[in-house]
Amino acid sequence: MKSRAGLLLICLGLAACQGSNPYVASSRPLPPAPPQAASTFDRSAYPAPPRDYGRYRSWAWLNGQMPPGTAWADSAQVADAVSSALDQRGLRPLRDNRPADLFVSADLRLETRLRQVQDDYGYYGGYGGYNRYGYGPGYGMYGSMPIVRTYEEQVVVVHVDLYDAQNGEPVWSSSAETSNRGSEGERVDAIREAVEKAMSAYPPS
Repeated sequence: MKSRAGLLLICLGLAACQGSNPYVASSRPLPPAPPQAASTFDRSAYPAPPRDYGRYRSWAWLNGQMPPGTAWADSAQVADAVSSALDQRGLRPLRDNRPADLFVSADLRLETRLRQVQDDYGYYGGYGGYNRYGYGPGYGMYGSMPIVRTYEEQVVVVHVDLYDAQNGEPVWSSSAETSNRGSEGERVDAIREAVEKAMSAYPPS
């Protein structure tokens, strides 16, 4: 009897599945694209192409202005150091009326840095005492005590910026520092050293 009831339920279920589905799929057409879509290029949808640094061959100062001078070094010294570093990398200063490939901006300033030096000083501690044989050595220990000293140092900081002359986009930027030196000849060497450090990574690999 139970088997017949179960069979009846299965048959009713199959009959229900064969009935019409009340849910009907429907879709709406996509709206038409705006007229400007055919001529608009979405740059954000594509990665930027790698920059070809080999096409940069000539340069000029940004806005026609040489690097500003300071009380520590004049404008010509900074400009000469930057020009020499650019020349070593195949970039020649523009000497005619043709458009330059790069615009160059440079800045020099003095900044103060805090330096720390750690010194280790040795020490010995111990004591003696009397015993039945007289005064003799007791206990002791050796060790070191680190002492940290902080001092100020002036450094020369050079910042160099390169811009694409066609669109004004930043191409490359870097800065470096070197120690401040006293005499005029040593100052020129310090400027060249700082500029060379700043330009050492150009062109990027």
